[in-house]
Amino acid sequence: MPTDQLSRTFAALADPTRRDLVARLTLGDATLTELAAPYAMSLQAVSKHLTVLQRAGLVSRGKDAQRRPVHLEPSVLEPVTDWLETYRQQAEARYQRLDAVLTDLAATAPDAPRVPSEPSVPSELSSTSTQTPAGGAR
Repeated sequence: MPTDQLSRTFAALADPTRRDLVARLTLGDATLTELAAPYAMSLQAVSKHLTVLQRAGLVSRGKDAQRRPVHLEPSVLEPVTDWLETYRQQAEARYQRLDAVLTDLAATAPDAPRVPSEPSVPSELSSTSTQTPAGGAR
């Protein structure tokens, strides 16, 4: 079953360790040993995480003499950003429409009860007594 790039990227970023590795690589290239240092896991486990990121195209491994630095490929994140931005804009437009409807309702019903800007707490709930609602002590 073929998988699109967006799905591969989201699948790779589903794991918190891999997200942390990507965040670390935004600071610059690093070797496997450098990337594994903060984790209580083996080099092999970190390497497996890097392999998942590499298959998704998020990182590449170079060769610099004896070093094999891992490099973040930020361009792979652009489709994710674009996809998220599309839905953020749609949600923002819905909120703006809702604000307009609420403003219109408030303007056309001047004698309607006003909704307070902050929710009020009934006095019986806001007391600082040490009694529970059933009358027992806390």
